[in-house]
Amino acid sequence: MDLELHGKHALVTGASKGIGRAIAEGLASEGCELTLVARDVGALDALADDLRARGAVAHVCPADLSRPDAIAALADAVRAIDILVNNAGAIPPGGLFAVEDARWREAWDLKVFGFINLTRALYPRLAERAGVVLNIIGMAGETLPPDYIVGASGNAALMAFTRVLGKSAPKDGVRVVGINPGPVGTERLTMLMRARAEQELGDAGRWEELATSMPFGRFATPREIADAAAFLASPRSAYTSGAILSIHGGMA
Repeated sequence: MDLELHGKHALVTGASKGIGRAIAEGLASEGCELTLVARDVGALDALADDLRARGAVAHVCPADLSRPDAIAALADAVRAIDILVNNAGAIPPGGLFAVEDARWREAWDLKVFGFINLTRALYPRLAERAGVVLNIIGMAGETLPPDYIVGASGNAALMAFTRVLGKSAPKDGVRVVGINPGPVGTERLTMLMRARAEQELGDAGRWEELATSMPFGRFATPREIADAAAFLASPRSAYTSGAILSIHGGMA
């Protein structure tokens, strides 16, 4: 299927690794020009070089999106944009009293307010080109695990943000959609699973055994999330707005 993305300009945050990197690679393979955003300059440069070697056009814009001044500078640097992928942010686990106020605010500054403020900053340019906002959120906003209260609350807020803006944006020609991934086999998940395997099984190297109870006996792959993202961001999904796709193998 031709997704009709060739020549589109996509900005991907959190692009240096994991789901963000997979989305950037997927959009590049469909012919998109990429602006890659993350805090890790070295990882961004390496990804950009890899994409350019495959014939893609890729720009690097290192930025800490928890800072309003960084968001303003990024918005000034981007003149034309068709697709905004909000993906940056990792929120710590813990119950109500396990995460201190400063850490809670720091996490939300990047993932919750980072998504909202970057969308606000780039919305006028997206409206000029009938653009798309794609928010990579997370299934905790649906399942609401008590031991992940900061992330569950933040994800639920971003789900509401996606649906509310997705309801009003079509009047400006803009679509707003989201994806709620379940556990995805990224470097971060592997690190967490290794720690859990060490604690529960006495051997960090047995971490893959923890996936046997998952749907299909495995975690999702970043590529599976990226393929869905490319479709939702494409003109082949042009009547989709305010919708959030859950990709968790039926867990929820």
